[in-house]
Amino acid sequence: MSELIPRQEGAAILVGVDFGLPHFDGELEELGLLAETAGLTPVARIVCKRKAPDAALFVGSGKADEIKALAEMHRASEVIFDQTISPAQQRNLERQLDVAVYDRTFLILEIFAQRARSHEGKLQVELARLQYLSTRLVRRWSHLERQTGGAGVRGGPGEKQIELDRRMIGESIKRTRERLAKVQKQRGTQRRQRERRETYNISLVGYTNAGKSSIFNALVKARAYAADQLFATLDTTTRNLYLGDARRQVSISDTVGFIRDLPHGLVDAFKATLQEAVDADLLIHVVDASNPHHPEQMAEVQSVLKDIGADAVPQLVVFNKIDALESVQRPLHLVDDMEIDGTRVPRVFLSAHTGEGVPALRAELAQRSGSLSAQDMTLAQDAELHDAAD
Repeated sequence: MSELIPRQEGAAILVGVDFGLPHFDGELEELGLLAETAGLTPVARIVCKRKAPDAALFVGSGKADEIKALAEMHRASEVIFDQTISPAQQRNLERQLDVAVYDRTFLILEIFAQRARSHEGKLQVELARLQYLSTRLVRRWSHLERQTGGAGVRGGPGEKQIELDRRMIGESIKRTRERLAKVQKQRGTQRRQRERRETYNISLVGYTNAGKSSIFNALVKARAYAADQLFATLDTTTRNLYLGDARRQVSISDTVGFIRDLPHGLVDAFKATLQEAVDADLLIHVVDASNPHHPEQMAEVQSVLKDIGADAVPQLVVFNKIDALESVQRPLHLVDDMEIDGTRVPRVFLSAHTGEGVPALRAELAQRSGSLSAQDMTLAQDAELHDAAD
């Protein structure tokens, strides 16, 4: 009998399977960032090619043995797959590898659970986690395998306990949905109040870590949490923004970042948060200009916007982080336009870190915010008097 190998807590093996899809991340760079954001330490990475997933082990028995040897070599305690794996595949892999096995969806859910701060955000994450968990009952509870029947009682191992746990999770999902519906109703009331005031609404959207919160802070001088990490912001933050060139007040919201293969449960659960984008008069689509994969990231954002019904909202594209570009990559002009899905949209290049290009963005927002309402005129005059007094 071989000795048990002491595992290093949080050490993770990253696994990617190339099925020939164009967005495959051969370096597993994004999965590594997700793992680090969740508090794990990637110690090794392994990729392989397949035409289709193996029904039992997703990667096949030979590659599974290779992953097991790698996990033993690095004393890894977890194996993370870059794709979504089925409950049965997850269970089979854990038995084969003798370590905990998770997928990309679970990792994103864990990060969201760690980062949610508002009551609504916590409810949304809890709903998504419960929905994900409800499909993993066959794997997560070892006590489900115990025999429940006695003499003269028909039934397989754990049958009654599985039904009990499934019912408990179902009831938790129902309660969470009811609580979330109340919060969404309150948010809807707030939106209607803004509509009655004829407020011009702007929402920041974009791939995670593109710098939305940094731009938000630069525009409104707020202190929204911003960091060079994935999903630094989960809860929508809304502030008033005074645009001097237009002499009007607008409302601007910072929303959760998007990511490739965002779990459908999270898209559904975050309908209230993403509703800010649907109801906006203008979307500021923030792009990380320094990321070589930014075209694919933009396409992913456009896909999610279409899923939530916000693809028809006018956009202003902002290429952020130009301070991180080489001199030959820097734009000749800070303002131009580009084509998205057959439509020409304005584009602004800037650096939220240095402030370069931020005045150009403010000017573009002033131009697109339209004429002043009577209330906005009063707010603008008050703001000018306040600035003069200072």
